[in-house]
Amino acid sequence: MPNKTSNKGLENGIDYQAPLQDMAFLLNEVFPPPESETIDQNTEEELFVLKQAARFAEQELATINSECDRQGCQLNDGQVSLPPSMKTAFQKYAQAGWMGLCLPEQWGGQNQSSRLGSFIGELLTSANHAFSMTPALTMSACRALIAYGSDELKQNYLEKMICGQWTGTMCMTEAHCGSDLGLIRTSAIANADGSYQVKGSKIFISAGSHDASDNIIHLVLARLKDSPNSREGIKGLSLFLVPDKSEEDGQWSKDNNVRCIGIEEKMGVHGNPTCSMSFENSQGFLIGEENKGINAMFAMMNEMRLGTSLQGIGLSERSFQKSLNYAQSRTQMRSLSGIKNPELEADPLIVHPDVRRMLLTQKVFAEGGRALAQFCSQLMDETHQENTNKEKQQLLDMLTPIAKGFCTEVGLESASHAIQIHGGHGFIKETGVEQLYRDGRIATLYEGTSGIQALDLLGRKVLGTQGKSLMSFTKMMHVLDKENSHLADDSEIGTLLSSLKNYSKEWPEVTMQIGAKAMKNPDEAGAASFDYMMYSGYIVLGYFWAKMAITARTLLNKQLLDKQILDELPLEGEYSKELLENKIANATFYFDRILPRALSHKLAMLSGNDSLKESF
Repeated sequence: MPNKTSNKGLENGIDYQAPLQDMAFLLNEVFPPPESETIDQNTEEELFVLKQAARFAEQELATINSECDRQGCQLNDGQVSLPPSMKTAFQKYAQAGWMGLCLPEQWGGQNQSSRLGSFIGELLTSANHAFSMTPALTMSACRALIAYGSDELKQNYLEKMICGQWTGTMCMTEAHCGSDLGLIRTSAIANADGSYQVKGSKIFISAGSHDASDNIIHLVLARLKDSPNSREGIKGLSLFLVPDKSEEDGQWSKDNNVRCIGIEEKMGVHGNPTCSMSFENSQGFLIGEENKGINAMFAMMNEMRLGTSLQGIGLSERSFQKSLNYAQSRTQMRSLSGIKNPELEADPLIVHPDVRRMLLTQKVFAEGGRALAQFCSQLMDETHQENTNKEKQQLLDMLTPIAKGFCTEVGLESASHAIQIHGGHGFIKETGVEQLYRDGRIATLYEGTSGIQALDLLGRKVLGTQGKSLMSFTKMMHVLDKENSHLADDSEIGTLLSSLKNYSKEWPEVTMQIGAKAMKNPDEAGAASFDYMMYSGYIVLGYFWAKMAITARTLLNKQLLDKQILDELPLEGEYSKELLENKIANATFYFDRILPRALSHKLAMLSGNDSLKESF
């Protein structure tokens, strides 16, 4: 059964409750930091910051989510206005210092860890998907500027972006090219003063224009018009920083000929404007080297892909919370095994096995995805350090498309389950459930569709490394099994480890079969890629569910041992007996009911390209 205590906040009238206990479980137990007094102190501070972020998400963001969806954004005379409460919330967020949480102190940031940033990113997107996009894009633009920008650009722009006075965007796609960036036509011409004139148009620019900040800084991919080195394709692209307003006489008020020429009427995320932008010989500044803009852009893109995975995870969490609250309070029919609530005219929905199936599916996707995101964020912290371990970088590179592609796909499934659990009430606006689905649908599309993530995973990250990245993960699976061999006789944990061991052998074998086919016909990789990504995602989450279950079992055993020694310690500590037992039960559900889906994906991807002929 789902944890009955997990929706106390909902019972008290709060629409969303941050899953702080599960986050603390991951921070302290599943992925503990190295043992040292300083690190332990940092962990305590991180939990304190998480509580403050949770309060903001619950009280300031979740409460305005449906209101901003109804009001939407407005474009009048070239000016975009946000819903008033969205504008206020962003300014409160910036003034409280949240924008620079994980950025360097040198420019006004707080230099906190990516693992903390991962949790807070999930809180924001769970509470208010539309709100979360503007801070995420701005911080990713800052990352690209820090990594590739000149000292002068950093000095002029970073401090104001990090404090939230200015915001940032990523301007890549154009109407004719979609995700095929090699077809970009936006051009740039060098000026005598070292700046450039950028000319062209971009579409699908999230937060491309709005009234919540004083200036908007666009990172624009363009092609140097007069450069002999500017070839066709992505290798000829350069990256430029183009502000809405440029500096003149020490004031940032000069019109830079950047125009919003339209905002999209979208399926969801109505509180954040998706803009068509026109750059009319706007002054821009080169970031990094000429014709190597794609390298700098992908510094931003990879972080955004991991950020988008949090949208899928947050969607699963929010869907679960809404569904659990409804299933416990809504009465429908009687239990098949006998009346459970005779004082009521019908039993609550949660007594029905199929409702619990959907609830548990949402729960394991949320908590399993959260563990994956936490692992990726810790790899980010490690790979951002000097003398980066190449194996860890390859592992992060491989897990990024899985996290983005898989977690957003199953997040959408979780939202669909929420509608199903609510029945007809899920299809109308009153409950807010249909908004979850509408908002979440975009997460499978931007920063590269699921199909693009799948091709990246199989083609570049696995086959492109001759399987080295995959071997890094299957090695972790072997180590988990070996280090916990003493639990092989445990009826629950032993079963999980045995299943995981089989997948650790099968995964490389399946990959080799696809690779062999692809060497003869590259379309074989394309035909297998989506199923390969989903197959990989189910296995990856299986690993993290096994790891969480083992951790829970270890803590339960320790509590029992301590009780025997002290004869006074209750079976509750920082983590209740119920939470730990639920972790093991949820892992069992995942392995029994969800992980078997990997088999169907395996059969589909091994069936080959022949059945995908143009027969329509």
